[in-house]
Amino acid sequence: MPGMTAAPTPTPANRSRVPKTVWDLIFTLVIPIMILSPNILGSGISVAEQVFGGGTTGNVRAYLLAALIPVGYVLWDLLVNRNVSPVALIGGAGAIFSGALAFWYVDGFWYAIKDSARSYLVGLLFLISAATSVPLFRVFLDATSIGESPEHRAATQTAMRDPVVRRGLVQGTVVFAVVDLIGGVVNSVVNYQRVTAKFGTDDFNAQIAAVNAVMRVPGLIISLVGVAGAVWLLNRAVTARYGAGASLFEPGKLAERLRERGEPVS
Repeated sequence: MPGMTAAPTPTPANRSRVPKTVWDLIFTLVIPIMILSPNILGSGISVAEQVFGGGTTGNVRAYLLAALIPVGYVLWDLLVNRNVSPVALIGGAGAIFSGALAFWYVDGFWYAIKDSARSYLVGLLFLISAATSVPLFRVFLDATSIGESPEHRAATQTAMRDPVVRRGLVQGTVVFAVVDLIGGVVNSVVNYQRVTAKFGTDDFNAQIAAVNAVMRVPGLIISLVGVAGAVWLLNRAVTARYGAGASLFEPGKLAERLRERGEPVS
């Protein structure tokens, strides 16, 4: 899923005290859960009731607001930081996809499928890409090397073009895709079991809020398992090709190995 008093513009120093991951958590989890809750922190306050007038209309509007705030946050972050990297663009496209699905008013089985649709789409795209010249897991690796020196970045790119390393990259992409699809299935099963109320009711919104809170950590763990498996396969391929200690995540050592083998770094 997803009047104010003007405050002084924070200085860069103040802004840096709050890690981006905290803002991510606030806008993609905490605020949506509070909007969906029929009784925010036991206060008796309900956004659907007090802000949108209650009833089916109020619950639907609260549901849409909770679904669209994370979308708006992702797109705002993308525009403000002017981040046009492939990873950021994939994230932005995923946010738009999720926002569009918010207007598909379903419950029961189809809601369970809808809530995992983003995982299913990403998993399928990665699987398909594994059969192309650009396995999508490479997009993430390219993003991690943006800040490297030209020599180190060239070494990373050279290694990823090697047939042995590319095979590991394909395998890693497939593993990442399969784990993401598994994560989607797990999320669908949990939603199907726990979100049983009718769309547009207080209970429906409350059940969504509960599942979102319950699934955040398991969902993150599943994603990390996919990334870890893909990285392990890739590093195994790099080690097989360039020897023990070689790693795409240590481009200095990798560049040294390439020079020792007399391979051009370009």
